[in-house]
Amino acid sequence: MKRLCLLLTLPLFPLLSTDAHAASTDTHPALRASTCSVRGLMDDIRRGLGSGSPSYQRYLRTLLREAAVTLPDAELRDAFARETDPVMAEHLAAALVARAEREADTQAMDVVAQRALHDADPSVRAATLRAMRRTSALERTGDLYERMVRDESPQVRQEAATNLIEDNAHVYAGQYGPAADTAVTAAVASTDPAVTARILDNLSTEKISAESADRITSLLRSDDASVRKAAVNALGGVPAEQMQGARESLLAMYREETDEGVRKALLQSVAQLGFEGAIPDLQRMRAMDPRLAQEADAWIQVLGMGLQEWSLLLREKQRLQQAP
Repeated sequence: MKRLCLLLTLPLFPLLSTDAHAASTDTHPALRASTCSVRGLMDDIRRGLGSGSPSYQRYLRTLLREAAVTLPDAELRDAFARETDPVMAEHLAAALVARAEREADTQAMDVVAQRALHDADPSVRAATLRAMRRTSALERTGDLYERMVRDESPQVRQEAATNLIEDNAHVYAGQYGPAADTAVTAAVASTDPAVTARILDNLSTEKISAESADRITSLLRSDDASVRKAAVNALGGVPAEQMQGARESLLAMYREETDEGVRKALLQSVAQLGFEGAIPDLQRMRAMDPRLAQEADAWIQVLGMGLQEWSLLLREKQRLQQAP
């Protein structure tokens, strides 16, 4: 065990800045051989939390994750089950998640997910969710997120939304359809408009399934304007095979929509779905709402440039509207 400690700690010190490295050796307790037991690691983390050094705290958390594969399974699970401090529970949950991802314990992710679902303390539920962020948990935990977005705690619901957003962006780079579909299913299942809107406003929908596109379309009838707007934004980025249906839904919606912000989003999504071919639609939409004539004109002008990348169109529109 002592040799394992040396192997783990030496390569990890570059994670610290020079100042933090010095602080870890000068002002913090030295890591001991017992550090690489569950109790030893947790004792060091508890002391590290009072150090005031975020780098040192991150280092200790990384050490725990790296050691997780070799730590006694029963001891780690027992420590996690007994821990009531949210910060420490998050560290232990992260260690269990690391074991699952490295195939050291295929059931460890389930242990973490069950605590996220059932712990009586919403702070612990939220902390446990954070431990699964930017990992493979989204693929391994079934309907966890569909359930967590309905949690009674707003904090927990928001943590679940953050996981879905960050996993899709940073683990899958918006290119894995099943992950995006999981996020859509959760967004639609949520009864918290802020959660639904936040997920859809920050989700790449370019790889979603036809079923997910239909689910998003159903939200166009929401009583909450922020949800309708987010659904409009999400439909603007659907795959090519779903663009025609999305376009028809958005054009039909525009005739009935009264919220100016939602109508503005509709103009953008119609532009995104059709590029230069959307100009006739935008001209008709312009005539329906004089309040947004300037916005429609800006899109018509930019689309007329013939640019074929959406990012370039957005940049040119921003430049046009910032011009004196």
